[in-house]
Amino acid sequence: MKLMVTRLSLAVLWLLHWLPLPLLALIGNAVGALLYVLGRERRTVALTNLRLCFPALSETERTKLAREHFAYFGRSFIERNVLWWASESRLRRLIRVSGLEHLQSMRDQPVILLVPHFVALDVAWLRLSMDVDMVSVYAKQKNPIFDAALLQGRLRFGNQQLLSRQDGMRGVLRALKQHRPFFYLPDMDYGPRDAIFVPFFGVQAATITGLSRVSRLSGAAVVPVITRILPMGAGYDVSIQPAWQNWPAEEDGNATNTGGEAVAAEAAVVEDTARMNRYIEAEVRKQPAQYFWLHKRFKTRPAGEARFYD
Repeated sequence: MKLMVTRLSLAVLWLLHWLPLPLLALIGNAVGALLYVLGRERRTVALTNLRLCFPALSETERTKLAREHFAYFGRSFIERNVLWWASESRLRRLIRVSGLEHLQSMRDQPVILLVPHFVALDVAWLRLSMDVDMVSVYAKQKNPIFDAALLQGRLRFGNQQLLSRQDGMRGVLRALKQHRPFFYLPDMDYGPRDAIFVPFFGVQAATITGLSRVSRLSGAAVVPVITRILPMGAGYDVSIQPAWQNWPAEEDGNATNTGGEAVAAEAAVVEDTARMNRYIEAEVRKQPAQYFWLHKRFKTRPAGEARFYD
């Protein structure tokens, strides 16, 4: 029964992709409004995140921001049909790209694309895949039909490589050696494994250290990519920013013994990871309604600290 519902849902999405984007935007806004009313658990998660990250806002202001976020989330879901089935020419018209020269100028060296979890991040993947062969890591979906549709949609253009998160980072490092950009989304709470606590909006957040460690192992530059849904069906914006300077952080050169060198190396990783969170926080403040607040970003807590989502 569940698989049949999935097939029916995908069929409806396929039919919807023929509609003009402004009409899809209206449908997406309506879906988001409905999800806000019916999705009690995710509504609570979003409001909790907004309370933690924007304590200066009033409850009314946070509720308004949460409703705006659900509308953008609804749009990102409904408009995914355009990404999966629209023609390349239509996608090129709808998606505005700036800063592509920053990536093209680095095609002969390893590059990590830092892509924070804004709701339109799939737009960046699809648009860049038309011009660049990349590698990324994805989470296998429990529903096999949706998982197949997701893979087919993301592998439409070029010679893209998607690796399962369970496979680890060896495949990513091999791809980086071949100068295939790594499309990386490291700003979620994946639990305590391979994570450290650094501030995010002033709250200690379990943050994976992969951006620092992979760039140190591969010598990769970090190039941020920020996505934005434009108002009411006007399309999308993908901004490729210049590579970070002074990255990664230098280790303390005064360490003279093995233990001291290890401590200095770990301190540099902590500095890198905190820098990443500060950067993402600054970008979120520019478009707070489009960041993915439905995720339990602060689920993992330091020992002895109370949980936020219980």
